[in-house]
Amino acid sequence: MSGYDAKTLKYADSVLPSLSIEEAKELQFKLVHMMSRHFEGKQFLSMGDLGVSPKWKRPEQTERVERAIADFFGTEACALARGAGTGAIRMILSALLSAGDKMLIHTAPVYTTTKETIRILGIHTEQVDFNDLAAVAETVETTDCKVFYIQHARQQPTDTYRLKAVIEVVKASRPDLPIVVDDNYCAFKTPGIGVEYGADYSTFSGFKVLGPEGIGIIAGKKEALDVIHERNYSGGGQVQGYEAMELLRMMTFAPVSLAIQNEQVEELCRRLNEGEVPGIRAAYMTNAQSKNVIVELEQPIAQKVISLSDSCGAATHPVGAESKYEIIPMIYRVSGSFIESQPKLKEYGLRINPMKAGAATIVDILKKAIPAAQEQ
Repeated sequence: MSGYDAKTLKYADSVLPSLSIEEAKELQFKLVHMMSRHFEGKQFLSMGDLGVSPKWKRPEQTERVERAIADFFGTEACALARGAGTGAIRMILSALLSAGDKMLIHTAPVYTTTKETIRILGIHTEQVDFNDLAAVAETVETTDCKVFYIQHARQQPTDTYRLKAVIEVVKASRPDLPIVVDDNYCAFKTPGIGVEYGADYSTFSGFKVLGPEGIGIIAGKKEALDVIHERNYSGGGQVQGYEAMELLRMMTFAPVSLAIQNEQVEELCRRLNEGEVPGIRAAYMTNAQSKNVIVELEQPIAQKVISLSDSCGAATHPVGAESKYEIIPMIYRVSGSFIESQPKLKEYGLRINPMKAGAATIVDILKKAIPAAQEQ
């Protein structure tokens, strides 16, 4: 197989734009600039305080980190939340909606933890195809939904909508309708996140930008974020100062690291489509959560290949899908929402994320694992 045939390119429009290494460097510099704006030298070199300070009702160092992140994204406020990205989504939706309220979502399989959030909070949903901007505009004008919710990363391989365009259509029709964006897997990778395109709130996991476990980030308007801070009055519920500082420090390294990873995703896809590894029918890039390579095998041996990849030096399950622990490449099952959309991928599909590896390492692993799976 050589070059890119129509099948290889079938999801090309679904791939989100990524930062170049030069653009990622500028993002790093911008973040450090915000650190210098909000911290004195001795404050930044402190590990941070604990508990509930009388002034901020949370650790003072946590409040400084939140201000730095808010300014970085150009928002009124920021809140750090327990529960990673899922916790951040649950907190902002609980601040904006009550049980029985309706939320407008995309016509697509819903990400597993988001589906649980909708159930737990008692939210009712209405669907519209985000790939059809005319349908979005028409629905927004007539809906009684109280929140417009959009996932930045793809929910299915056929998605082609552009986040900024969807936000602009919604705000043109209903500037009063709050827009909440799940920016997991996209923050520090794409040219912008929801709030930078006009959304009211963006959420993502700090774990996916090299931070510590269990911290979610919500950036957006002060009104709802004040509600979140007021409700989280327990000292044990706070993101402590030392955790907030670790998050901010590690976020510094995320943009360039993720840009290098993106570079290797593109390199790997090219090499696989040029026939470097026998047994592969097609490879294409998607934003199935992270930007990665989806491999369609010639035989229904995906589960065997995944199992054998472990002994060949690849991770076969995620920790946080790009957490600080994930260094070796991941060869894994295709995401649940993608399999729901295309069941055949369960037996024929692989999802490959280079993590911190080069494309050559993954090619070497596949050259061992695929023949071994074919022989079994």
